[in-house]
Amino acid sequence: MPVKRTYVILSYFAVFDPIPTGGYNVTFPDFPGCVTFGRNFEDAKKKAKEVLGLWLEELRLTKEQIPQGSRRPIIDEVQVLVSQR
Repeated sequence: MPVKRTYVILSYFAVFDPIPTGGYNVTFPDFPGCVTFGRNFEDAKKKAKEVLGLWLEELRLTKEQIPQGSRRPIIDEVQVLVSQR
């Protein structure tokens, strides 16, 4: 008899960093080293979902603990006055 699998939906924050030459680098604060790139924002979101799914599957297969998602990060602009001399 086949084993019945159960699934859960996990949510993690991804940081989409636009790069000057076009596209987005994507990182995950809860998973250092888990990175990807997309040609545009939609492509980056798609690839982020793929790479995170593979990362979590590897953690499951190696019986490593899957972390709980961190609290929502606050990202804001900080302006600093710098002398030009």
